[in-house]
Amino acid sequence: VQYTHGMLSCCEFTGVPLSTLLEDCGADTKKGRYVLAEGADGSGLTRTIAMDRALDDAIVAWGMNGEMLRPENGYPLRLVVPGVQGVSWVKWLRRLEVGDQPYGTKDESLHYLDLMPDGRHRQYTSIQECKSVITTPSGGQVLLDRGYYTVTGLAWSGRGRITGVDVSVDGGRSWRPARLESPVLPKCLTRFSVDWVW
Repeated sequence: VQYTHGMLSCCEFTGVPLSTLLEDCGADTKKGRYVLAEGADGSGLTRTIAMDRALDDAIVAWGMNGEMLRPENGYPLRLVVPGVQGVSWVKWLRRLEVGDQPYGTKDESLHYLDLMPDGRHRQYTSIQECKSVITTPSGGQVLLDRGYYTVTGLAWSGRGRITGVDVSVDGGRSWRPARLESPVLPKCLTRFSVDWVW
């Protein structure tokens, strides 16, 4: 479901808290309300991160899943901002800047805008809102016969822990609570499952 419902992943990152780096550099985190992160990729990707997010649990990572970052994942450093859309996790991090207002860079002004129901575009949205996806059975998977199946999926929210997931197998006419599988962590993918007899 990566290309039909949005690309996502869940990894264990190793690094230093961004708050520690800002403190060590003497950054004024009261007047400076935003951090600009710039990548060393060909496009020089830049993203504005709100200071409250930067001081929360953001890290500058050098490791991923127990090994050094790989080049395709941002080696030697990448910004990791839990709960924020992955496009703001700037790879190949080369520069950080603190300012008192959003930077309005090309990447934020022209790309990654949210289309609102009234037709307007919303800029500077970074929170990964609550969402879920069924991973099995899904996509082109063919069920071989009627009978018992376990429906599984992933739920996530950039605003905290998932506390419950309801699943419908009849187009939303009825809903059943799913089981949440551990670990259930804040701002992280949570696997869920529900029994289903087709």
